Amino acid sequence: MEKFRVEKNEYVSKTIRVPSGLFSEMDHLSRQKGIPFNQLVIQCCRYAMSHLADDEGGRA
Repeated sequence: MEKFRVEKNEYVSKTIRVPSGLFSEMDHLSRQKGIPFNQLVIQCCRYAMSHLADDEGGRA
């Protein structure tokens, strides 16, 4: 049986600027899905990074 391991995620605080329309869409989606806005941003970034075209440095 696998033992439970406590994992601590490291986070970096960084200010970014996004167009107001995109912010509104993402804010609405995060509320609709019941997740924090920051978590949605992380998920979107991870998805985008894992789906970059080969010629753009992605893993696809």
